[in-house]
Amino acid sequence: MNATQTGIISGLVLGLAATQGFIAFLITLAVGVIGLVVGRVLDGALDLSDLFGKGRDR
Repeated sequence: MNATQTGIISGLVLGLAATQGFIAFLITLAVGVIGLVVGRVLDGALDLSDLFGKGRDR
């Protein structure tokens, strides 16, 4: 199991800790997406250096 799979599963499990209902669905979805992004970054499949890299020289 790679980091992407671990991230999405852990995000979904953490989201299930919320209360029941539509709000719980939205929380689970949001935490699952966060877990997916973190997993992709750890796998090296997603590069965030463009967003958080050094600014351009003026």
